[in-house]
Amino acid sequence: MSQSVSPAEHNFPTFRIDPPTRWTAIGFRELWDYRELLYFLTWRDIKVRYKQTVLGAAWAIIQPLFMMIVFSLFFGRLAKVPSDGIPYPVFSFCALLPWQLFAHALSESSDSLVGNQNLITKVYFPRLVVPISAVLGGVVDFAIAFVILLVLMLYYGIVPGWPIVSLPGFILLAILTALSVGLWLSALNVKYRDVRYTMNFLIQFWLFATPVAYPSSIVPVQWRPLYGLNPMAGVVEGFRWALLGKSEPPGAMLWVSVVVVVLLFVGGLSYFRRMEQEFADIV
Repeated sequence: MSQSVSPAEHNFPTFRIDPPTRWTAIGFRELWDYRELLYFLTWRDIKVRYKQTVLGAAWAIIQPLFMMIVFSLFFGRLAKVPSDGIPYPVFSFCALLPWQLFAHALSESSDSLVGNQNLITKVYFPRLVVPISAVLGGVVDFAIAFVILLVLMLYYGIVPGWPIVSLPGFILLAILTALSVGLWLSALNVKYRDVRYTMNFLIQFWLFATPVAYPSSIVPVQWRPLYGLNPMAGVVEGFRWALLGKSEPPGAMLWVSVVVVVLLFVGGLSYFRRMEQEFADIV
């Protein structure tokens, strides 16, 4: 004769669900627990990008290379834009690398939540994984194109000095800049779908507001800290200083850019987490 067992004897775990507060914790521990999902989403984005393409990963080189050629022809040769004594092809290509990393990451992360709506509505996981994976996917393209920059520097006889030790910091700053803005735009894009239609204009405008085709030295000294409110200005000039041996570091402009990125990142994380509980309902 079977004996019934009361539910209490099973020792089932008990979970308590509290209503969300106004300021939701970021949940970095939970994000770390889902690191394998972050890896697979990042790798999926990389494979999908070049799936069924003839040139494959060569597109990571072709895009900045052709932009460098156009910039060198029209800005360097025809418009005679100064390049701080650096050969213009290297000058522009060095700036195009962090810019392409930023532009790609911003474009992909802003549409990442809407693009993964089937996944978001079916299973729970930290939603921060989605925009972060979209940003990290562009790092592979950056690494491939960076080899071409090294070849150009070798061709023009440019040898980096001690500032090259700061290069990983500027790479991290470029990634954080893209992620900071991407967090805002991805959360807004879930609620306001017209955000995606502004991306091309935003990226084009931001490109010409950043010293990619021209040096920041053409900006008057007293205005350079204000120019640093564009965080990519500090990133691009930092890349040139670290790799091309510019005599002067970005200075106050860089520190203003760093402060702006930190504020954008903290604000973006807070806003994203506050909106996160509505994503599955309105995506």
